[in-house]
Amino acid sequence: MNPVNLAAKPAAFTDHWQPRTVAQFNGHDLMVVKAQGEFVWHKHDDTDDFFLVLKGHLTIELRDRKVELGPGELFVVPTGTPNTGDPTTAAARRVI
Repeated sequence: MNPVNLAAKPAAFTDHWQPRTVAQFNGHDLMVVKAQGEFVWHKHDDTDDFFLVLKGHLTIELRDRKVELGPGELFVVPTGTPNTGDPTTAAARRVI
């Protein structure tokens, strides 16, 4: 495994909401994604969701509050499922 430059990885693709795997950790994919606009609200039953903002701002809407993140900030949404909330419709794994 080589070092991963997170700032450079998003330059490898242009589409939004199509996560790319940049590494694996304890059997979990570490992904980068370009976000724009809204994403489908979904629940998390079995795994956590980790968000680290590299550039721009991200609002995560939870049932009881909104979490605002800016560059260099992170937030973990506990217990979850793949990005659409349904493993059968989750985005395909893409490695860069």
